[in-house]
Amino acid sequence: MKVMGKHVVLSLVLLVLGFMIAFSYNITNNESTADINKNSWEKEYQLRKQLIEQEEKNRKLQQEILEKQEKITNIEKELAQEEQVFFNLVEDTEKYRLFLGKVKVKGKGVEVTLADGEYDAAEENVNNYIVHEHHIFKVINELYISGATAIAINGQRLKHNSYIVCNGPVINVDGNQQPAPFVITAIGDPNVLESALNITGGVKDQLVNENILFTLEKKDEIILDPILGS
Repeated sequence: MKVMGKHVVLSLVLLVLGFMIAFSYNITNNESTADINKNSWEKEYQLRKQLIEQEEKNRKLQQEILEKQEKITNIEKELAQEEQVFFNLVEDTEKYRLFLGKVKVKGKGVEVTLADGEYDAAEENVNNYIVHEHHIFKVINELYISGATAIAINGQRLKHNSYIVCNGPVINVDGNQQPAPFVITAIGDPNVLESALNITGGVKDQLVNENILFTLEKKDEIILDPILGS
């Protein structure tokens, strides 16, 4: 009985000891798991916080990019406008130079020849069959209206303030005498210039009715030299 009592006591002691060890291990294990979970949550929280901060920085950078792109777009528009202004200035300058006769010009065009009409013994007034300045003015004005960029009479280039004066069988162009026949060369679209002069009831018909010999020829190339001197 004493031996059995000792065994029972020992068994109880071992049982309690085992329970205490298991309980202690369980507590320790739970604490470790809690620590791990806590550390994992803290890391996740920090990562989320960093991600939010990074996204905020990205948004700010994107906003800066949009603002800079808008500035670049505005600068490009301003440059395009300036370029167009400079282009227009250059284009206008070239037109003025052509108008003033300051540059050599080459291109297609027409050549109009005005010659005195055939002598008619029955005609008392000789002026009725010779070319006058107003005949030449009609041709020149029609050519300019039709888009001619440069015109010359007998090779003499006209300028913005040119004058033509009739002096018997010859005319004075800016003080230089030019004899008949008068060859008027004009640079421009040959088809347009020809149609403008040959229109029914137009310049050609008017000159022919006034006994002026009128001929027109289209040219693939006409070269007019610039006006020299002051």
